[in-house]
Amino acid sequence: MKKAKKKTPNRKSPSRKAKVVSAVSKVGLKDTVHKGKPPRAELRHVAWNSVPLEPLNPLLGRHFVVGQNVMLARVLLKKGCIVPEHSHPNEQLTYIAAGALKFWIDGKEIVVNAGEVLTIPPNMPHKAEALEDTVDFDVFNPPRADWMNKTDSYLR
Repeated sequence: MKKAKKKTPNRKSPSRKAKVVSAVSKVGLKDTVHKGKPPRAELRHVAWNSVPLEPLNPLLGRHFVVGQNVMLARVLLKKGCIVPEHSHPNEQLTYIAAGALKFWIDGKEIVVNAGEVLTIPPNMPHKAEALEDTVDFDVFNPPRADWMNKTDSYLR
């Protein structure tokens, strides 16, 4: 019976963080989806208060957690905040935890209140306005590479 070789760390191999940064920087389709192999899935337990809040403008902030195939974002919008019309190849689910958002989408105005969900298909142009201070959770598949590499100038 053969003995299993003991693995020794390769000091020259890139760190996990470097691999993720590398994977994130390899994007396509207007910097909104991963190109190539996505990061490896892993078990994590994350408290929102441990994820830095990214202020995008005086009325908008967000933080997010990224898995292998999905991204969950917690978006904080002050009353009157406008998210300009945009589209992306990512499927989006929006859940309003508190407050209300008015969407302009597919030729309709849709108000999504606390406790409600809106599903937005890939590549569908949409715009939103916070009707009051709002806490919004967005799920994206695949993860939004433009958010991860900060090329989402329409929000800044």
